[in-house]
Amino acid sequence: MDEKPKKCTVCFEPSGLKTEVPVGTILLEAARKAGVYLSSICGGDGYCGKCKVIIDQGQFQSRPTTLLTPDETRENTVLACQTKVLSDMTITVPKFHTLQTSQILMDTDAHRFRELAGDVREGVFEFDPLVQKLAVEMSEPTVHDHTADHERLYVAIREQIDAPIMQTGFRILQGLSKTLRSTNYQVAVTVGWRGGTTEVIEVEPSMRSKTNFAVAVDLGTTTVVAHLLDLTNAKTIDTEATYNSQINFGEDYIRRIIYAEQNNAFEEMQNRIVHDVNNLIVTLAARQKIDLHDITAVICAGNTAMAHFLLNLDSTRIRREPYVASAGFVPPIRAAEAGVQINKRGLLYCLPSVAAYVGSDIVAGVLTTRIYTKKGISLFVDIGTNGEVVLGNRDWLVCASSSAGPAFEGGGVRHGMRAGAGAIEKLDITPDGSIEFKTIGNTHPAGICGSGLLDTIAELFMNGIIDRTGRFKANGDTRLTEGEDGLQFQLVPEANGHHEIVITQADIDNLVRSKAGVFAAIRVLMNSTQTKTEDIDATYIAGGFGNFMNVQQAVTVGMLPDVPVETIQFVGNTSIAGAKTVLLSRKALETAEKIAKSMTYFDLMSHPGYMDEFTRANFLPHTDLSLFPSVKSVKCET
Repeated sequence: MDEKPKKCTVCFEPSGLKTEVPVGTILLEAARKAGVYLSSICGGDGYCGKCKVIIDQGQFQSRPTTLLTPDETRENTVLACQTKVLSDMTITVPKFHTLQTSQILMDTDAHRFRELAGDVREGVFEFDPLVQKLAVEMSEPTVHDHTADHERLYVAIREQIDAPIMQTGFRILQGLSKTLRSTNYQVAVTVGWRGGTTEVIEVEPSMRSKTNFAVAVDLGTTTVVAHLLDLTNAKTIDTEATYNSQINFGEDYIRRIIYAEQNNAFEEMQNRIVHDVNNLIVTLAARQKIDLHDITAVICAGNTAMAHFLLNLDSTRIRREPYVASAGFVPPIRAAEAGVQINKRGLLYCLPSVAAYVGSDIVAGVLTTRIYTKKGISLFVDIGTNGEVVLGNRDWLVCASSSAGPAFEGGGVRHGMRAGAGAIEKLDITPDGSIEFKTIGNTHPAGICGSGLLDTIAELFMNGIIDRTGRFKANGDTRLTEGEDGLQFQLVPEANGHHEIVITQADIDNLVRSKAGVFAAIRVLMNSTQTKTEDIDATYIAGGFGNFMNVQQAVTVGMLPDVPVETIQFVGNTSIAGAKTVLLSRKALETAEKIAKSMTYFDLMSHPGYMDEFTRANFLPHTDLSLFPSVKSVKCET
């Protein structure tokens, strides 16, 4: 008889979380099982070098790698994805793996929401929530009025709202007469809009007509944000956010799809994101002392893959040619069917998406910024792991998604990190050549986040430290040295036990490719619509990275077109803003659906001009300097 493989206990410090795994288990997998987050941009393929941990005790076997310095190897630092567990182990997880929800862009700014999304109370969209509670009073049946209870209810509802087609669930119908009689035909009726049909969701005593809440959710690949709304007055009561716990299976959704395929883990993916959503809902409800029964709707916006994970739809073809989603327009469903914990008969709505790589978060962004209503041409850019781009006006809309890579989220860069305590978020090289920077939390720098990386590459270029190709120039600067992976430039020296922070040639190459992907997508849309830079009236930058980046630096490196800086607006989390707008107005949902249907999607993978544009954009700022007149020509010498 075959013996069962020996089990080993792996303890992760400083959290103290433990798990038991068979001998030979990859350490990254053990961390996932224990619920310990380790940054792993490459999803465990061993080439990003982000999953470093320190082995304090225990036997292990690691594959050789050039991503660790000799000092790190001597200190038992390993890549978790390249290390096998051979015995009981104690592991120290460095602080740079910590995810900090304080840096998640939740957009609690009510003024920005009113200005950009159009607060429904101010008439941009009629206040007409997708789910409503109506105080309904009916005359009781008499010998002269034999109208059945169900039909009597419908007549009373239609006196308050436009509901030509209605339906009632069987459970509600079974108890309707008893409920009406016990309340003297004065009830609170919860109705929900399901396409062209209005459903009677619940019939309760009339005193409950003023307790109706809903939650809008931004399903991000990295973060999940939730806003609690009072549907009786359109007010946002509270907000909460968390990191997407699927991140343990890959930093981008393609990695997660691959992992789920290889490990038959699609149900696990759904469980993770549903658990995150439920935790947010429960936290908001508890904090506001609201019964989950009184939350009658949830609406979600996010990229197409995240919507598929939430509903456990087949997402495998999203990453395979011809890159087709299972559904772009998902009809409202019972939230309980997806495992979302609100009122048992409450509804779950998903905003419509455009294509496999342009999701409902982008549709929400177009709705929020009102590009679809403007006479002039607008550009909308959401930069994350992917760079989604929309160009258009009230007559036409085109969109695309570039594979920007994770560089501007801190991935693929030696000292890159997410926006958390100690991350350099702003960097400047002064006229005398010294480096000044600002870190999140004003602590000693631990690494560089996206906005700091953008500043770094722009400042190196404008100060002649790198040339237009992004290559270091041998100018005698002592901060430019030969490192493990070639040339590197010191940004922060080693001091007081803190490691030095450098940017390497490989980092710069990665950042240039990332910005080139975004700009190439923009150029494809501009060329296809014969749009010139001067034709763009307004540029909207969405998302967490965009909210903190220096737009002039983005123009300097050639990520954004050379438009007047004053025409560029940060619009924050338009995904959550759009979801809220739709939740509060049926007309807004109809508009979002029209937007999604009217947008022309350009598949850059098969577009004949994309690679040419990408190649041209792999320079600082571009091969064609006439596209960037504001970038001083003296700094553009190769």
